[in-house]
Amino acid sequence: MLFSEVLGQNHIKSHLTKSADAGRIPHAQLFVGPEGSGTLPMAIAYAQYILCGNKNSENSEGNPACNLKFNNLSHPDLHFAFPVTTNDKVKRHPVSSHFLEEWRQLIDHQPYGNLFDWYKMLGVDNKQGQIGVDEALDIVKSLSLKSYEGGYKIMLIWMSEKMNTSCANKLLKLIEEPPNKTVFILVAEDEEQIISTIRSRCQVLHFPGLSEAIIADALVKKYDVEETIANKIAQQSNGNFNKACDLVYQDSEDIQFEKWFITWVRSAFKAKGNKSAIRELIAWSEVIAKTGRETQKQFLQFCINYFRQALLLNYKADELVYLEPKSESFKLEKFAPFVHDANIIDITKELQDAIYHIERNGNSKIILTDLSIKLTRLLHKKSQANT
Repeated sequence: MLFSEVLGQNHIKSHLTKSADAGRIPHAQLFVGPEGSGTLPMAIAYAQYILCGNKNSENSEGNPACNLKFNNLSHPDLHFAFPVTTNDKVKRHPVSSHFLEEWRQLIDHQPYGNLFDWYKMLGVDNKQGQIGVDEALDIVKSLSLKSYEGGYKIMLIWMSEKMNTSCANKLLKLIEEPPNKTVFILVAEDEEQIISTIRSRCQVLHFPGLSEAIIADALVKKYDVEETIANKIAQQSNGNFNKACDLVYQDSEDIQFEKWFITWVRSAFKAKGNKSAIRELIAWSEVIAKTGRETQKQFLQFCINYFRQALLLNYKADELVYLEPKSESFKLEKFAPFVHDANIIDITKELQDAIYHIERNGNSKIILTDLSIKLTRLLHKKSQANT
């Protein structure tokens, strides 16, 4: 992957290539950035720069045979680890090496893809993947061997916050004192979920979200989108190129999420003292509970974002509002007055608690029904500014 194919982040590209040119390659680095900011493409481009001995800040002037191997991610000294789980193909003890074909497809089609896209690729929407102790044993085994081409060996761990405690503890010593010419590149969206002992052993690079101008320019070049539409999508994507691509294809799960959200808040608002509306909320909970856990978590995160956008609109911060409802019957400006100082913190806390419990395999129907009843009370709370 060429550095020129990685959108924006020029200061990070410059730092990585200059330090590699000077022979200052840290043995463990942690790339942290929000979804769609380009942490994974940057990590692959950086790995290529090191392994192929490229120069002048681009992956085109080193070993041509080596660069060719990176076109389909088949370099023998580049190892990957990522969250996996059992599926129709692998019934027990899943590790990343079992899913390399699907992984290459994801990088080829969606290099800015998220965990949700990855699970869809595996066909396991209703399961939650992890990087477990079997993976740790596989990593130790891979890195104990000498490199094929006599240079560096690189272990790229994507979504490293999904390492469970057993795996993290097993890799701790290896990350601290890896074999000679071995480099770890950890890629994460939420560094706080990685155990502190691993974080402290890595050099951390923080990636900001992409600017609207960079996203709009990429959409025009890659998808031949009209400039005005590209600018509008770039604003709605909020620095996330993966979301921008979904919006171009009208493939975004946000369209379905918005329908669920509108049904939910309307039923919750009607439910105060109304038994039939309570039944609607229970039916809504059953519908969402039938989807996979990753879908449920994504949806609740979408709800948090929707409430925040409504709050910003309510307090006249219009320039920060990028969300545009797709439903013609739902107006954000009419919903906004119901989200205010007296309830936004409680609403956000309840949604975050629901994500926490779903992540830990709680009963989704009970969690969502409980959340709905609490939302009914919170939506009817009066703003302290009006009292």
